[in-house]
Amino acid sequence: MNKDILINIIEKSKNETPCDLDIFYNEPLCDHTTFKVGGPADVLLRPCGENFPRFCISLFKNARTADIPVFIIGGGANIVVSDSGIRGIVLDTSLWNGGEICGEGIIFKSGTKIDDAVNFAAEAGLSGLEFLAGMPGAVGGSVYMNARCYGKEISDILTWTEIIDFKNEPEIKRITADKNDFEYKKSPFQNKDNLIIKACFSVKNGDNKTIQNEMEKNRKDREAKGHYLFPCAGSIFKNNREFGKPIGQIIDELGLCGFQIGGAQVAPFHGNIIINTGNAAAQDIRALMNEVSEKVKNSTGFILEAEVIFAGQDR
Repeated sequence: MNKDILINIIEKSKNETPCDLDIFYNEPLCDHTTFKVGGPADVLLRPCGENFPRFCISLFKNARTADIPVFIIGGGANIVVSDSGIRGIVLDTSLWNGGEICGEGIIFKSGTKIDDAVNFAAEAGLSGLEFLAGMPGAVGGSVYMNARCYGKEISDILTWTEIIDFKNEPEIKRITADKNDFEYKKSPFQNKDNLIIKACFSVKNGDNKTIQNEMEKNRKDREAKGHYLFPCAGSIFKNNREFGKPIGQIIDELGLCGFQIGGAQVAPFHGNIIINTGNAAAQDIRALMNEVSEKVKNSTGFILEAEVIFAGQDR
């Protein structure tokens, strides 16, 4: 993509809304995802400071005028970036982070790491986020995906979400959470032209020791399941209650644990985790997912649904 066009968009946006900004051209996205795969971004922008929301409005408006796509990345979890990378602008929200306690609960900026958010709440003696302890990714992504674990999901504790709505004239909106708008691993923010910038969660006062014990239990459980042994994205397929058992168990019973294509492997220790053994390419992961899906369909009739998001040229 023409670098001069990208430079003009960035400079115009900075002039309209001054903002501290890191700029990386031809940036390898394998360094920004938990799977450690992915080709380069034409340019990756990492804005920070209180002007972040207004800068994003300027950036998206100017990029849209120039017909340049903008892709949003936070903690880099739950995503497979193609080997060809992502054309246009990649907006990295990781420096838009931090939390504050208010009368409604606890508010986090969208780039806050989930584990940092959990720790922030625990240090304040506030309970409600413990089930997220040890989960990779950022707050914005967890709301976008309606992250779920240990029988709880983000929508159970979400009070409101602040977004930039880019559908027409970009504007900042606060959306009150309605449980009916969320489903298993689905939120009302998916497949829409918006950017999550803040989220407020309901919490309650709790015993600090009890909170810490629950967090530690969840982190140790993730560790015992091998979540941290290799680069991965956690669960690769969505569980479906109609299947009668977890997807990981079905894959395991078909003898597919350890099955490998290139550097991508169905984890020997968990059927619903695909790992990067060290030299995996995005195409290896996609090919392995397709092969596993086909084998499950042929053996059981079940059609698996990917939990990870594919991004980039090869989508």
